[in-house]
Amino acid sequence: MTESSFRRNGEYEPEYPQSHGQHAYTPVTPVNPEWPPPPAYEPEAARVMQEAAPVQEPAPAPKKRARGPVALLAAVAIVAAAIGGGTAYGIQELTGNDTVAASSSTSTSVVPTSEKGTVAGVAKAVSPSIVEISASSNAGESTGSGVIITSDGEIITNNHVISGASQIKVSTSDGKEYSAQVVGTDSAKDLALIKLDNASGLTTATLGNSANVQVGDEVVAIGSPEGLTGTVTSGIVSALDRDVTVSTDESQGQQQQQQGGGWPFEFGGQQFNGDTGSSTTTYKALQTDASLNPGNSGGALIDMNGNIVGINSAMYSASDATSSSSAGSVGLGFAIPINTVKADLETLRAGGSDS
Repeated sequence: MTESSFRRNGEYEPEYPQSHGQHAYTPVTPVNPEWPPPPAYEPEAARVMQEAAPVQEPAPAPKKRARGPVALLAAVAIVAAAIGGGTAYGIQELTGNDTVAASSSTSTSVVPTSEKGTVAGVAKAVSPSIVEISASSNAGESTGSGVIITSDGEIITNNHVISGASQIKVSTSDGKEYSAQVVGTDSAKDLALIKLDNASGLTTATLGNSANVQVGDEVVAIGSPEGLTGTVTSGIVSALDRDVTVSTDESQGQQQQQQGGGWPFEFGGQQFNGDTGSSTTTYKALQTDASLNPGNSGGALIDMNGNIVGINSAMYSASDATSSSSAGSVGLGFAIPINTVKADLETLRAGGSDS
């Protein structure tokens, strides 16, 4: 029977007085008088108990040591949590973002904290990354928009903006003009990648995560409708995953743009802004009531943190007239989700699916 069992049962409370370097065992009266007296020990048994006692004496110590690592781990966890919280706070202060998202594509806010959540703040932060595109072909000249994605001049736009063009001119928000070359096109997604000649130090856009977009989210559109560079409009996301059908025939779209109307598209079995022709493609689009007009194609649809969530691609015009003065937005615009763009980017850099 060990010391710990004595104490646990209440039979004995051993004492260990020092005597010439050895411990002596002295039994005491049981705490409860109704308990039976302790058994009589033979001298040999008492000697064994005396020799065993030093081994059992440190028993409480391991319990204290066992609590040490637990306390240490708890302290480390608290410190780590404090450091983590401090880091998150620091990131929020630097980026102006109220929440730190898991995805870096959505955690960065390009809008200053003092202007966060405002159309003015978004416009100021993102406008330098939006360009006007003028594409010349045998059919004439058309105007669209684009989004700068690299500092040396890679620009995302709609395929129908540059399709069939023999010459492409690009104007940045600061008034500089560049020539551009087509890198790759994907008519099935109505996307194209162009590259400016001899460009450097350009302000790039931040590509967000369109999977996080919800109906009712506030958005800002920036583009060059009717050649009005840097036009800013705002609204909300009206719907998700709209099946929008557009023409892949370059002459079809350019002819319509020359007539001053928007890019022809089909939705719900009906055609808008002209005939889409026999060669078409369908993609899932974000619907927005942010005002889009001819020339907004290829421009940016932006969330309130300044992240690009879509590339504006189609708009409904209430007028079937050929005059641009009678065509305009009625709050039905469509944008290609930015996740579709990001998934297609390497294909475009390699020449696109149409090469």
